[in-house]
Amino acid sequence: MSRRINIQSGAPWEEQVGYCRAVVAGPHISVSGTAPVGDNGEVVGEGDAYLQARRCIEIIAEALREAGAGLEHVVRTRMFVTDIAQWPAIGRAHQEAFGDVRPATSMVEVTGLIDPAMLVEIEADAFLGAD
Repeated sequence: MSRRINIQSGAPWEEQVGYCRAVVAGPHISVSGTAPVGDNGEVVGEGDAYLQARRCIEIIAEALREAGAGLEHVVRTRMFVTDIAQWPAIGRAHQEAFGDVRPATSMVEVTGLIDPAMLVEIEADAFLGAD
């Protein structure tokens, strides 16, 4: 069996829901849906989809670093947005982070996220296979 490492962020919801920030399984890294929260647990960039998307990507980058990877290893992202009309702002943040990497992606409108102030949540999958 290949190695499996669970990466915890320390968020109280991890224990309550039974998940972790990211899982390393062999050369694959899956980063859980990532919401735009600060170190204090509060929503970052309230009302600003661009800032929220940037914060999500910052948290994803932190989890990837802990797993021994970086944004350049991302092969897929999934963006869940509460207002698809905000796609240009969210897309701009995604492009700034992944414009050279160009992972496969999806952007899907949802009726809501766990906190009504959250406008976006982003997941990512990375691969550390042979270059």
